[in-house]
Amino acid sequence: MPRLKAGDIALIDHPDLDGVAAEALVSRQVSAVVNLSPFVTGRYPNSGPGILLRAGIPLFECHDRHIAELVQEGALATIDGNILRLSHAPDREFVLEHLDEEHIQQLLTAAQERLKTELRAFAQNTLEYLQQESDPLLDVLEVPDISTPIAGRHVVVVVRGERFKQDLSAIRNYIRDMRPVLIGVDGGADALLEIGLKPHLIVGDMDSVSDQALYCGAELVVHQFSSSDRVSPGLERVQRMELPHKIWRAPGTSEDIAMLLAYEKGAQLIVAVGAHFSLLEFLEKGRRGMSSTFLTRLRVGDRLVDAKGVSQLYPQRFAWREFGWLFMAAMLPVAVAFLLSPVGRDLVRLWYVWLRLRLHF
Repeated sequence: MPRLKAGDIALIDHPDLDGVAAEALVSRQVSAVVNLSPFVTGRYPNSGPGILLRAGIPLFECHDRHIAELVQEGALATIDGNILRLSHAPDREFVLEHLDEEHIQQLLTAAQERLKTELRAFAQNTLEYLQQESDPLLDVLEVPDISTPIAGRHVVVVVRGERFKQDLSAIRNYIRDMRPVLIGVDGGADALLEIGLKPHLIVGDMDSVSDQALYCGAELVVHQFSSSDRVSPGLERVQRMELPHKIWRAPGTSEDIAMLLAYEKGAQLIVAVGAHFSLLEFLEKGRRGMSSTFLTRLRVGDRLVDAKGVSQLYPQRFAWREFGWLFMAAMLPVAVAFLLSPVGRDLVRLWYVWLRLRLHF
C-alpha cells in the first residue's frame, strides 16, 4: 500500500474491503481499484466500497485469478472500458466487472439482511473464546519491564482503525497540553509520525509498522502469541534489524495488550484512538470472537476513554466569528488611543465640519 503512487491502478485481493484499507487507498489517490475477490461477499455490510465510491474512485472486480501470476509491481496497466491490459503481456486481456454505486448498494442491502445470522455466529464464537481466554486475561499479568514512565500519567493508544486520523487530529490540543505517553500499535506508530509526533512505545507483532517507525527511538514491545507453537510474524524482523525489544507473551490482540500495559503500569487515563469497538469493525477485521477485547474493556474500563467520533462531534473548522470578536477587542484600545491623540482629535473635528456642510445643519 505505501508504494502506491497517485494515478496508479491498485490490484488487490481483499474480500469485503474494510474502511481502513479503503481510506488508505483514497489517501494514495489511486485512479481505480481492481479486486480479485468480491468487494461485498454478503456476510455483512462493509464500509470500504462506499468510501472509495464517494472519493470518485471506480471499482472493478476481476474473476480471472491468472492475472495475479502475470502482474508485476510498477508495470504499466490500462483499463479500456471493462478490459484490463498489461504492457508486459500485450497478448492477454482481462475482463473486468464494473461496480457502480447502485450495484454496491444492492449488495449491501442484501448483506444487511444477513447480518442477524452473522451476529449469532459471532456471539457464539465469542462465548467459546471467552471460556478459553478469561483466566489468563483476568489473572495477574506478567507485564514486561519498560523504561518509559507511565504511572500517574495519561496514555494515548493509537491503532490504525477507521477514522483514526480524524480522531487523532481532533485531540492534538489535548496531546499538546497534557503531554501523554504515546503508544503506537503497529502501524499506529506511523500515524503519530505523520503528524509530527514521536511514539514513546510501539506495541504489536511488528508486521505492519514501517522501518522508519521502528528506527525512531521508541521502546519496542513485541506481542508474542500465548500458544508456544506460534511465533509473532514481526519478531524475526526486529531481531534482524538488531533493535532492542521486549517480548510479551499474552492472549488477545495487540491493541488489547497495549491498553493492558498502560493499565498495569499505573496510567491515570487511557485514551484509545482508532480502537475497534463496534460489531462491524470486528467483522471487518475477520475476528471470530471479541472475548479478549471484551475482557480488556472490563478490566481497564474505569480509566479508558474512547476518542472515536471526537472528530465528528467537534469538527475542525476555522471559527470566523470568534476571530472577528478577538480582532475587534484588539483594535478597540488602538482606536481609543488614536482618537485621544492630537491628530485623532483634529481628524474628528474635520469630519464633523464636513458632515455639517454636507447635511446643511
